[in-house]
Amino acid sequence: MKTIFSDFREIFFYLRQYKMRTAMVMFGIIWGTMTVILLLAFGVGVRKQMSKNMHGIGEGIAIVWPGSTSKPFQGYGRDRRIRLTSDDIEYVRTEVHSIERISPEFSKWGSVVRLGDKINRPNVAGVIPEYGEMRNIWPEDGGRWINELDVEKRRRVVFLGNQLRDFLFSPGADVIGKYVYVDEIPFLIVGVMEEKTQNSSYGSRDRDRVYIPSTTFQSIFGFVYVNNFVYQINDPLASESTQQQVYGALAKKMKFDPSDTETLGIWDTTEMDRFIFYFSLGFNIFMGVIGVITLIVGGIGLANIMFVVVQERTPEIGIRRAVGARGRHILTQFLLEAFVVIGLGALIGFLLAVGIIELVTAIPSPELHEAVGVPVLNLNVALITVVILSTIGFLAGFFPAWRASRLEVVDCLRYS
Repeated sequence: MKTIFSDFREIFFYLRQYKMRTAMVMFGIIWGTMTVILLLAFGVGVRKQMSKNMHGIGEGIAIVWPGSTSKPFQGYGRDRRIRLTSDDIEYVRTEVHSIERISPEFSKWGSVVRLGDKINRPNVAGVIPEYGEMRNIWPEDGGRWINELDVEKRRRVVFLGNQLRDFLFSPGADVIGKYVYVDEIPFLIVGVMEEKTQNSSYGSRDRDRVYIPSTTFQSIFGFVYVNNFVYQINDPLASESTQQQVYGALAKKMKFDPSDTETLGIWDTTEMDRFIFYFSLGFNIFMGVIGVITLIVGGIGLANIMFVVVQERTPEIGIRRAVGARGRHILTQFLLEAFVVIGLGALIGFLLAVGIIELVTAIPSPELHEAVGVPVLNLNVALITVVILSTIGFLAGFFPAWRASRLEVVDCLRYS
């Protein structure tokens, strides 16, 4: 232990003796470490925020709109309009086993939603209980989503988007158990949507919508056919085969060509998940390569400095060898010196990166965080950085140290 402590004292003595040289080498290591951690932390933050924004509309869902035929089929002509009922949606549920949840969606614009003299004309949707979980629509504390009894008994209950609630009542008001009028029909408010991030929709944002049971919607507005339906699958890899099965099931029932893609318009959100995955993968690889190159540049600088140090301390190495120091002792000392420089630089770079991440996270700017996310310090990134730095430190210190350990005593003393 005494030898190790003396070696470290000697190393720090030399580092203090060559302050400028040490500072220049450590700057490269500090900058490289900070760059790797920050770039990949921001990359993780961007990926998570993109995923969060996209999944505001739902996770693993597809929205299907009935269209018109574009091909003749079994005696039926083209341009035949496809109309679907709630029973047809249940038929798809039984036929396509990869679908985990499915819900019809009735939709109507222009209905007056009123509270006193406050009037709005939002999109009114008629759905079943499964819809909420698929679309990531969760109630605020104290409220609930539409349930099976609401559908079965055609109850006049309503679930409000949070922004619509704020307009009709007041921001954050407790409205559970109160009434609003939908086309002058009183509806009991059973829940208000918990605020969520949503950057995509098909009609309007959920925060501005009104949701009522599908059966209530049909009995009040007289709708027979759905506007669209939504289904959810667990495995994104099965999205294409599920689409083909949906086409096949409805083609069999509605008598149209299964290859006629004009009959159904399908927006599969799992395609965006794949885009986010490959985009974030490429982004992180690019950022990682930049950071690693920066670290390698710092390592090259350290190696050059170590070669200079070996040359300057050649007489000292000769004296050590003359009094009995073995080659492995010389090798160990120079390797330790390289690792100390790398370790100090990496520690300072890591602390600076953590400080910057905490500072960015603490910035009170929801718009900034919603756009680019919040940087996330990933332990895997830190571990990879340590491995890279250890490799660079070993390579940067080994060859100069090996050269020093191979010097002959006579050749060393000749420089004194």
